[in-house]
Amino acid sequence: MKKVLIANRGEIAVRIARACRDYGVGSVAVYANADIDALHVRHADEAYGLDGERPAETYLNIDKLLAIAKRAGADAVHPGYGFLSERADFARAVQGAGLIWIGPNPETIDVLGDKVQARKLAQQVGAPLVAGTPGPVKTAAEVQAFAEQHGLPIAIKAAFGGGGRGMKVAWRMDEVAELYASAVREAEAAFGRGECFVEQFLDRPRHIEAQVIADTHGTVVVVGTRDCSLQRRNQKLVEEAPAPFISEEQRQRIHQSARDICAKAGYVGAGTVEYLLSADGTLSFLEVNTRLQVEHPVTEETAGVDLVIEQLRVADGLPLSFNATPTPRGHSFELRINAEDAGKGFLPTPGKISEFRAPSGPGVRLDSGVESGSSVPGTFDSMMAKLIVTGATREQAIARARRALAEFQIDGIASVLPFHRAVMDHADFTGPERFAVHTRWIETDFAEQITLAPRTLPVAGDALLRTFIEIDGKRHELGLPSALLQGLWPLGGSAQAAPQTAAPAAEEGLVAAPISGNLHAWLVEDGAQVKAGEVIAVMEAMKMETQISAPADGTLRIREQAGAYLDAGAALAKLEG
Repeated sequence: MKKVLIANRGEIAVRIARACRDYGVGSVAVYANADIDALHVRHADEAYGLDGERPAETYLNIDKLLAIAKRAGADAVHPGYGFLSERADFARAVQGAGLIWIGPNPETIDVLGDKVQARKLAQQVGAPLVAGTPGPVKTAAEVQAFAEQHGLPIAIKAAFGGGGRGMKVAWRMDEVAELYASAVREAEAAFGRGECFVEQFLDRPRHIEAQVIADTHGTVVVVGTRDCSLQRRNQKLVEEAPAPFISEEQRQRIHQSARDICAKAGYVGAGTVEYLLSADGTLSFLEVNTRLQVEHPVTEETAGVDLVIEQLRVADGLPLSFNATPTPRGHSFELRINAEDAGKGFLPTPGKISEFRAPSGPGVRLDSGVESGSSVPGTFDSMMAKLIVTGATREQAIARARRALAEFQIDGIASVLPFHRAVMDHADFTGPERFAVHTRWIETDFAEQITLAPRTLPVAGDALLRTFIEIDGKRHELGLPSALLQGLWPLGGSAQAAPQTAAPAAEEGLVAAPISGNLHAWLVEDGAQVKAGEVIAVMEAMKMETQISAPADGTLRIREQAGAYLDAGAALAKLEG
């Protein structure tokens, strides 16, 4: 292996580029139009444009990625996480092009990536399991029938996906049909396949997982456990290692069943076996993620292992650098730093970062895909960076996390930093005697009122304006005197000082877009009578759906049609009467 194409973006692409440099191989970045000046592009040795804006035409376009790999002379592909990382067809296409696939074999992805088949395999090795459908469901009626037989709550889950995309939990029968439709839509948007299956959902469970890595010589090692219970909308926000407040018996059962599942599947590379653990001690296999996880750094910090380097070693046919579960050294937290407004229900907030002042000091690591001046596109995931904090004990790690969060400053867009600060001061999470957090804790128990500090405006740029051009598809940087371009802006101003028009007066009865994104669908027709609080439309941004409710009773008059891309605050409709 001499040169690796990184088929991803953001912080994970930066992380892989750094590992490539440590390992002694070259790296090639790819970028959508909006990412031409992204941090991952600058960290790689080379960068090539994907000529597009949205995931389907960029990071999900297999033909474009392989063409760039050939053109750049890459001999291997690392998919990172998300996008194509769990697509067996991509793995086969990479191998079919004569390149090294840095991940599990396509046949393994087929078995474990299909959540239904993974459940069957888990049953064969005796892993703990709750009831589920024997295969994907085809209609909402099938979902309702399962709920009637096994009871609520139920989880409707994408059969070919991960990371919480395309997963919905139904707590009432009257919401099953719409949640099934929503899960299918999200799965199709995120993974290109909409099949979903259903299983019982354990009420108020913890989310526990085991990090596994295996080489081509038959060695399968469980590197350690993690707790990833602190989630919103099935997306993790805080992870830690090792998983706290579980018995040694539970830990051993997780280790053994994870090892057995991966050995049975002939696993090669890095992967994660996930479980739910209920308050009464019921443990149930959830799924296997056949890729590197977002939260892998907490395992690296506590196990003393570089998992990306191990991935590269495995892909090169080398044995793992260790062959037994490492004894955990200390405790580590990962705090996902998302571009979301925690004070407004975690609404995505794409835009330009005017200030990104990261913390440092003992026990602090930052894996970031942005810096001051970076733009966060609305077409991709909302995660900007990951703050990883480690201490000798859980208590010390919490103290260091509080210090790091106090130092961290992000301006220009909203972030989840206020949420993380509140969590690190909440007794449910930090209490030394008990761990009261569960996967729906944010929605059901977390009562903190989170407010955001006023956002500062971007400052004027320096005398040299840096921009980028493509020559024959490859990225190049230019530096131009800003004075040269002043005449192109109204009133002789600069891009940063362009005049702002006054906001129009608010119109009574307007239904405004809560986020910048695509208006995915209207759930009611123009002219319909709606009630306050009724869900009337769905918007999508950063691969997540946001429901829009009627602010009052009235007759709906639609102004924007489904499919339109709209800025936050845009008028979608008006309520009359």
